[in-house]
Amino acid sequence: MEIRIEGLKKHYHSEGKTIKALDGIDLTIPANRIFTLLGPSGCGKTTLLRCIVGLETPDEGEIQIGDTTVLSTRNNLYVPTEHRGLGMVFQTYAIWPHMNVFDNVAYPLQNRKLPRKEIRQRVAKTLEFVQLEGLEQRPATRLSGGQQQRVALARALVAEPKVILFDEPLSNLDAKLREETRKELRAFLSELEITAVYVTHDRIEALALSDTIGVMRAGNIIEIGTPKKIYFDADHQFVAGFIGRANLIRSTVAAQEPEATVVDSGIGRIICHKRDFPQGAEAVLCIRPEFFRPGSAGADTKQRNLIGGLLETMIFVGDAYEGEIRVGEELLMVKLPPDTRLEEGARVEFAVSPEHCLLVSL
Repeated sequence: MEIRIEGLKKHYHSEGKTIKALDGIDLTIPANRIFTLLGPSGCGKTTLLRCIVGLETPDEGEIQIGDTTVLSTRNNLYVPTEHRGLGMVFQTYAIWPHMNVFDNVAYPLQNRKLPRKEIRQRVAKTLEFVQLEGLEQRPATRLSGGQQQRVALARALVAEPKVILFDEPLSNLDAKLREETRKELRAFLSELEITAVYVTHDRIEALALSDTIGVMRAGNIIEIGTPKKIYFDADHQFVAGFIGRANLIRSTVAAQEPEATVVDSGIGRIICHKRDFPQGAEAVLCIRPEFFRPGSAGADTKQRNLIGGLLETMIFVGDAYEGEIRVGEELLMVKLPPDTRLEEGARVEFAVSPEHCLLVSL
């Protein structure tokens, strides 16, 4: 079910200051897709999620879920949370420790006073779907973190909501369990074909889970795109830097060629992926560490950009070495294979394909 948001504003007042948590959000979240709100702490993503679900009341704006308007400040319309047909999974799971698994999941249906037989059938079906069948009588406090997360998901799904919303539900899990649960959650949501709105500050989570990502900053959504678009072809410097490790170098557009944009930068003249900047414009050159390849002086510079410098540091992280190359005043991050024979202090030369040299706006 599609969600449409228009002109959404939410301001907080503290110690004589006005904090613009949401500063006029216009957004359409497509139906039956996983849409992630990604951004740093304090950017407004959780406030936006809480406005959608009805736990916060905006100062201005409209929210429409499917064909139903659930909020309109202009028309003085507010539909309470319990009547919006939404499911919610919180960061803390909100599992009741005094209840067993069955009662936790059944709670929304019991509140609606559905027949006991229907409750048992729907809870059993949902627990089977999240792979918790057989644990109905297990106390909530006897579950692992991953199992508690699935109980929270089951409780959100059992009422068959139109939309399900997630507020950083994996942040309390350890790294390995978070990775496993992320895969399970992606599989669950894809099979359900339900509209999901997911909030996180974790870029890996956003890239792995999402069909579409909206990057937020200071109460605004500054860019929307698929994970690959956001990672490989961002439009803004903030987005390029936030979505992954990146070398961001101030540059000046030197020329526009039929299939490339050429810039002068602190690491020399670089041939870049074609972007529509006028000659002489200031921009930021973005090169991700994983795109550096060992180069040679005899390489075809029309096809590849050769960058030479001093390898200052090398840190082994298991699946790679993370290095730093000094090129003039710039210090570039590079990611090298774990079997590399390069050593700190060596003079090195790397090549970067123009398709991996991205120009973004300041």
